[in-house]
Formats: sequence, structure tokens, C-alpha cells
Amino acid sequence: MTDNMAGALCYLFGFITGILFLVLAPYNRTRLIRFHAFQSIFLNIAWLVLWIVVTIILIPFRLIPFLGIFIAIVLHTALGLGGIIVWLYMMFKTYNGEKIVLPVIGPMAERQAGVY
Repeated sequence: MTDNMAGALCYLFGFITGILFLVLAPYNRTRLIRFHAFQSIFLNIAWLVLWIVVTIILIPFRLIPFLGIFIAIVLHTALGLGGIIVWLYMMFKTYNGEKIVLPVIGPMAERQAGVY
């Protein structure tokens, strides 16, 4: 399997495949694959934390009839679609050999993978 394919597969099932590629012997020795594995893990953790924060913030809005529920549905839908778009974008760009470094998560992944 090529490094591009393995890097793209790091994003396939989120932090699960990220952890798998960090553990599997031939792939955990390649810095680029380790970078994508760490970035996948950090991206999914950040997305999950964001989802929880938005859910907690929207709890009072659900008490408002119709408008509050509508706002909650719209924000959760936007957050879900945004997550799917970023996920597909990262897999596509990685498979095509482009290294995308996400703003906050990317440098952390580079430090963990030893890429600098």
C-alpha cells in the first residue's frame, strides 16, 4: 500500500484508524503516515469536543418553542455537514499526495509524529 493510500485511510474511521496506523508495524515507521494518523486523531477529538460544547450551549435554546429547536437543528446540521466536508477533503487531498496541515491541530500532529 502506498503512503498516500495509508495516509488517506488514517482518516477513514476517525481516531480508530488513526490509532491502528500508529500501531501497525510497517506504517508507524513512516513520518508522513504517523502525521496523518495523529492529525486524524486530533481532528476527531476536536470535532467531538466542539459537538459537545455546541450541544451544551444550545440546551437553553430548546426551551424556546419552534425557534429554539429550529436553531438547534440548523447548528447541529451545519456542524455535521462541516465535519463530513472536512473529513472528505482531508481524505481526498491526502490520497492525491498533498499534505494539508490544519491550523491548530496540524502543528501538534507534526510534533507528535516528529515531522517538524
